[in-house]
Amino acid sequence: MQAWSDACSQARESIAFVPTMGNLHQGHISLVEQAILIADKVVVSIFVNPTQFAANEDLDLYPRTEDDDLKKLQNLQVDAVFMPSAAEIYPPNESIDYLDVPAMATKFEGAARPEHFRGVVTVVKKLFDCVMPQHAVFGEKDFQQLLLIQQMVEQQSLNIKIHPGAIVRDTDGLAKSSRNQYLSEEDRQIAPILYQSLLQANDWLMNSRLESQQVEQQSIDFLKKNGFKVDYFSICNETDLSRPTSSQQVILVAAQLGSTRLLDNLRVE
Repeated sequence: MQAWSDACSQARESIAFVPTMGNLHQGHISLVEQAILIADKVVVSIFVNPTQFAANEDLDLYPRTEDDDLKKLQNLQVDAVFMPSAAEIYPPNESIDYLDVPAMATKFEGAARPEHFRGVVTVVKKLFDCVMPQHAVFGEKDFQQLLLIQQMVEQQSLNIKIHPGAIVRDTDGLAKSSRNQYLSEEDRQIAPILYQSLLQANDWLMNSRLESQQVEQQSIDFLKKNGFKVDYFSICNETDLSRPTSSQQVILVAAQLGSTRLLDNLRVE
Protein backbone atom coordinates (compact mmCIF):
# COMPACT_ATOMS: atom_id res chain seq x y z
CA MET A 1 0.00 0.00 0.00
CA GLN A 2 2.77 2.42 0.92
CA ALA A 3 4.73 1.56 -2.22
CA TRP A 4 1.66 2.22 -4.38
CA SER A 5 1.00 5.55 -2.63
CA ASP A 6 4.65 6.52 -2.96
CA ALA A 7 4.46 5.84 -6.71
CA CYS A 8 1.43 8.14 -6.90
CA SER A 9 3.39 10.82 -5.08
CA GLN A 10 6.30 10.42 -7.49
CA ALA A 11 3.84 10.86 -10.37
CA ARG A 12 2.41 13.97 -8.64
CA GLU A 13 -0.99 12.30 -8.28
CA SER A 14 -3.05 13.17 -5.21
CA ILE A 15 -4.87 10.53 -3.12
CA ALA A 16 -8.27 10.77 -1.45
CA PHE A 17 -8.97 8.11 1.18
CA VAL A 18 -12.28 6.71 2.47
CA PRO A 19 -11.82 4.43 5.50
CA THR A 20 -14.68 1.96 6.12
CA MET A 21 -15.45 -1.22 8.05
CA GLY A 22 -17.20 -2.67 4.99
CA ASN A 23 -20.88 -3.64 4.73
CA LEU A 24 -21.12 -0.71 2.34
CA HIS A 25 -24.39 1.14 1.77
CA GLN A 26 -25.40 4.28 -0.12
CA GLY A 27 -23.93 6.50 2.60
CA HIS A 28 -20.47 4.99 2.02
CA ILE A 29 -20.96 5.19 -1.75
CA SER A 30 -21.63 8.93 -1.48
CA LEU A 31 -18.33 9.38 0.39
CA VAL A 32 -16.48 7.53 -2.37
CA GLU A 33 -18.20 9.61 -5.05
CA GLN A 34 -17.11 12.74 -3.18
CA ALA A 35 -13.54 11.43 -3.00
CA ILE A 36 -13.51 10.85 -6.77
CA LEU A 37 -14.13 14.57 -7.29
CA ILE A 38 -11.39 15.61 -4.87
CA ALA A 39 -8.22 13.82 -6.00
CA ASP A 40 -6.49 11.97 -8.83
CA LYS A 41 -6.64 8.59 -7.08
CA VAL A 42 -9.13 7.10 -4.60
CA VAL A 43 -8.36 4.47 -1.96
CA VAL A 44 -11.03 2.77 0.13
CA SER A 45 -10.10 0.63 3.11
CA ILE A 46 -12.15 -2.24 4.52
CA PHE A 47 -11.03 -3.11 8.03
CA VAL A 48 -13.21 -4.16 10.95
CA ASN A 49 -11.25 -2.56 13.75
CA PRO A 50 -11.17 -4.71 16.91
CA THR A 51 -9.96 -1.93 19.23
CA GLN A 52 -13.18 0.05 18.96
CA PHE A 53 -15.29 -2.85 20.22
CA ALA A 54 -15.69 -3.32 23.99
CA ALA A 55 -15.81 -6.75 25.60
CA ASN A 56 -19.63 -6.65 25.68
CA GLU A 57 -19.85 -5.74 21.96
CA ASP A 58 -19.59 -8.80 19.76
CA LEU A 59 -16.92 -8.09 17.17
CA ASP A 60 -17.59 -11.45 15.50
CA LEU A 61 -21.19 -10.48 14.74
CA TYR A 62 -20.24 -7.38 12.76
CA PRO A 63 -21.51 -7.99 9.19
CA ARG A 64 -18.76 -8.84 6.72
CA THR A 65 -19.80 -8.55 3.09
CA GLU A 66 -16.45 -8.24 1.35
CA ASP A 67 -17.41 -9.79 -2.02
CA ASP A 68 -20.42 -7.48 -2.36
CA ASP A 69 -18.38 -4.50 -1.16
CA LEU A 70 -15.67 -5.14 -3.74
CA LYS A 71 -18.24 -5.31 -6.56
CA LYS A 72 -19.65 -1.94 -5.51
CA LEU A 73 -16.18 -0.40 -5.39
CA GLN A 74 -15.27 -1.93 -8.76
CA ASN A 75 -18.39 -0.34 -10.26
CA LEU A 76 -17.21 3.00 -8.89
CA GLN A 77 -13.78 2.37 -10.44
CA VAL A 78 -11.83 3.20 -7.30
CA ASP A 79 -8.08 2.89 -7.79
CA ALA A 80 -7.25 0.72 -4.78
CA VAL A 81 -8.94 -1.16 -1.96
CA PHE A 82 -6.82 -1.66 1.14
CA MET A 83 -7.86 -4.71 3.19
CA PRO A 84 -5.23 -5.32 5.89
CA SER A 85 -5.46 -8.09 8.46
CA ALA A 86 -5.69 -7.30 12.15
CA ALA A 87 -2.17 -8.70 12.57
CA GLU A 88 -0.81 -6.19 10.07
CA ILE A 89 -2.41 -3.23 11.83
CA TYR A 90 -1.77 -4.52 15.37
CA PRO A 91 1.32 -6.80 15.32
CA PRO A 92 0.82 -9.77 17.68
CA ASN A 93 2.59 -9.74 21.04
CA GLU A 94 3.14 -5.99 20.83
CA SER A 95 1.32 -3.53 23.03
CA ILE A 96 -0.94 -1.11 21.18
CA ASP A 97 0.27 2.49 21.26
CA TYR A 98 -3.10 4.20 21.65
CA LEU A 99 -3.47 7.88 20.86
CA ASP A 100 -4.82 10.10 23.60
CA VAL A 101 -8.32 11.47 23.08
CA PRO A 102 -9.61 14.84 24.36
CA ALA A 103 -12.36 15.31 26.93
CA MET A 104 -14.90 15.64 24.13
CA ALA A 105 -14.46 11.89 23.53
CA THR A 106 -15.98 11.06 26.92
CA LYS A 107 -19.38 12.58 26.07
CA PHE A 108 -22.34 11.19 24.13
CA GLU A 109 -21.05 8.16 22.19
CA GLY A 110 -17.95 8.15 24.37
CA ALA A 111 -20.09 7.87 27.50
CA ALA A 112 -22.06 4.98 26.00
CA ARG A 113 -18.91 3.24 24.67
CA PRO A 114 -15.91 4.35 26.78
CA GLU A 115 -13.17 2.64 24.73
CA HIS A 116 -14.68 3.36 21.34
CA PHE A 117 -13.10 6.64 20.27
CA ARG A 118 -9.65 5.74 21.53
CA GLY A 119 -9.76 2.77 19.17
CA VAL A 120 -11.17 4.85 16.32
CA VAL A 121 -8.57 7.62 16.32
CA THR A 122 -5.73 5.11 16.82
CA VAL A 123 -6.73 2.97 13.84
CA VAL A 124 -7.42 6.00 11.62
CA LYS A 125 -3.91 7.29 12.32
CA LYS A 126 -2.48 3.85 11.46
CA LEU A 127 -4.51 3.72 8.24
CA PHE A 128 -3.33 7.22 7.35
CA ASP A 129 0.27 6.03 7.81
CA CYS A 130 -0.37 3.10 5.46
CA VAL A 131 -2.28 4.93 2.73
CA MET A 132 -0.47 8.29 2.94
CA PRO A 133 -3.34 10.36 1.48
CA GLN A 134 -3.58 14.12 1.03
CA HIS A 135 -7.36 14.02 1.52
CA ALA A 136 -9.78 11.89 3.55
CA VAL A 137 -13.59 11.82 3.58
CA PHE A 138 -15.63 11.08 6.74
CA GLY A 139 -19.41 11.05 7.01
CA GLU A 140 -21.21 13.65 9.10
CA LYS A 141 -23.63 11.03 10.44
CA ASP A 142 -20.97 10.16 13.03
CA PHE A 143 -20.58 13.83 13.88
CA GLN A 144 -18.61 13.39 17.11
CA GLN A 145 -16.20 11.02 15.36
CA LEU A 146 -15.70 13.56 12.57
CA LEU A 147 -14.73 16.28 15.07
CA LEU A 148 -12.32 13.93 16.87
CA ILE A 149 -10.64 12.93 13.58
CA GLN A 150 -10.24 16.61 12.63
CA GLN A 151 -8.74 17.29 16.05
CA MET A 152 -6.39 14.30 15.81
CA VAL A 153 -5.10 15.45 12.41
CA GLU A 154 -4.38 18.87 13.89
CA GLN A 155 -2.71 17.49 17.02
CA GLN A 156 -0.53 15.08 15.02
CA SER A 157 0.37 17.81 12.49
CA LEU A 158 -0.75 15.63 9.59
CA ASN A 159 -0.83 17.20 6.15
CA ILE A 160 -4.26 15.69 5.37
CA LYS A 161 -7.40 17.67 4.58
CA ILE A 162 -10.53 16.16 6.15
CA HIS A 163 -13.66 16.53 4.02
CA PRO A 164 -17.07 16.07 5.72
CA GLY A 165 -19.60 13.99 3.78
CA ALA A 166 -23.27 14.92 4.07
CA ILE A 167 -25.72 12.45 5.61
CA VAL A 168 -27.54 10.32 3.03
CA ARG A 169 -31.17 9.57 3.89
CA ASP A 170 -33.92 7.27 2.66
CA THR A 171 -36.93 9.00 1.13
CA ASP A 172 -38.67 8.94 4.53
CA GLY A 173 -35.73 10.70 6.21
CA LEU A 174 -34.03 7.79 7.99
CA ALA A 175 -30.26 8.19 7.82
CA LYS A 176 -28.53 5.40 5.89
CA SER A 177 -26.72 3.08 8.28
CA SER A 178 -25.49 -0.50 8.47
CA ARG A 179 -27.61 -0.77 11.62
CA ASN A 180 -30.87 -0.25 9.72
CA GLN A 181 -30.79 -3.87 8.50
CA TYR A 182 -31.43 -5.01 12.08
CA LEU A 183 -34.72 -3.11 12.38
CA SER A 184 -37.86 -5.23 12.36
CA GLU A 185 -40.45 -4.40 9.70
CA GLU A 186 -42.58 -2.64 12.30
CA ASP A 187 -39.66 -0.68 13.77
CA ARG A 188 -38.54 0.36 10.28
CA GLN A 189 -41.88 2.16 9.89
CA ILE A 190 -41.30 4.01 13.19
CA ALA A 191 -37.59 4.80 12.70
CA PRO A 192 -38.04 7.98 10.54
CA ILE A 193 -39.58 9.66 13.59
CA LEU A 194 -35.99 10.09 14.82
CA TYR A 195 -35.28 12.51 11.97
CA GLN A 196 -38.68 14.15 12.47
CA SER A 197 -37.68 14.89 16.08
CA LEU A 198 -34.59 16.74 14.82
CA LEU A 199 -36.57 18.80 12.33
CA GLN A 200 -39.15 19.61 15.00
CA ALA A 201 -36.45 20.65 17.48
CA ASN A 202 -34.84 22.88 14.86
CA ASP A 203 -38.21 24.51 14.23
CA TRP A 204 -38.77 25.06 17.96
CA LEU A 205 -35.35 26.68 18.30
CA MET A 206 -35.95 29.00 15.36
CA ASN A 207 -39.60 29.92 15.84
CA SER A 208 -40.39 29.77 19.55
CA ARG A 209 -39.06 31.19 22.77
CA LEU A 210 -38.16 27.78 24.16
CA GLU A 211 -34.72 27.46 25.72
CA SER A 212 -32.45 24.69 24.41
CA GLN A 213 -33.00 22.55 27.51
CA GLN A 214 -36.78 22.79 27.05
CA VAL A 215 -36.43 21.76 23.43
CA GLU A 216 -34.27 18.82 24.46
CA GLN A 217 -36.77 17.62 27.06
CA GLN A 218 -39.77 17.99 24.77
CA SER A 219 -37.93 16.10 22.04
CA ILE A 220 -37.04 13.28 24.43
CA ASP A 221 -40.68 13.06 25.55
CA PHE A 222 -41.81 12.98 21.90
CA LEU A 223 -39.45 10.11 21.07
CA LYS A 224 -40.41 8.13 24.18
CA LYS A 225 -44.10 8.42 23.26
CA ASN A 226 -43.22 6.85 19.90
CA GLY A 227 -41.43 3.84 21.38
CA PHE A 228 -37.81 5.00 21.49
CA LYS A 229 -35.49 4.58 24.46
CA VAL A 230 -33.43 7.79 24.34
CA ASP A 231 -29.73 7.77 25.24
CA TYR A 232 -29.32 11.48 24.59
CA PHE A 233 -30.89 14.35 22.67
CA SER A 234 -28.55 17.32 22.95
CA ILE A 235 -28.14 20.74 21.38
CA CYS A 236 -24.44 21.64 21.30
CA ASN A 237 -21.89 24.04 19.91
CA GLU A 238 -20.89 22.65 16.53
CA THR A 239 -17.14 22.95 17.08
CA ASP A 240 -16.63 21.18 20.41
CA LEU A 241 -20.02 19.75 21.51
CA SER A 242 -20.15 21.97 24.59
CA ARG A 243 -23.42 23.53 25.77
CA PRO A 244 -24.78 25.91 23.10
CA THR A 245 -23.42 29.44 23.32
CA SER A 246 -22.78 30.33 19.67
CA SER A 247 -24.97 30.53 16.59
CA GLN A 248 -23.24 27.46 15.11
CA GLN A 249 -25.10 24.58 16.73
CA VAL A 250 -25.77 20.92 16.06
CA ILE A 251 -28.43 18.62 17.52
CA LEU A 252 -27.22 15.11 18.37
CA VAL A 253 -29.50 12.16 19.10
CA ALA A 254 -29.00 8.49 19.93
CA ALA A 255 -31.98 6.28 20.69
CA GLN A 256 -32.80 2.59 20.83
CA LEU A 257 -35.69 1.19 18.83
CA GLY A 258 -36.28 -2.46 19.59
CA SER A 259 -32.81 -4.01 19.64
CA THR A 260 -31.29 -1.41 17.30
CA ARG A 261 -29.48 1.73 18.44
CA LEU A 262 -29.83 4.59 15.95
CA LEU A 263 -27.75 7.78 15.63
CA ASP A 264 -28.58 10.99 13.82
CA ASN A 265 -27.81 14.71 13.91
CA LEU A 266 -28.83 17.99 12.34
CA ARG A 267 -27.09 21.34 12.09
CA VAL A 268 -29.37 24.07 13.43
CA GLU A 269 -30.56 26.24 10.55
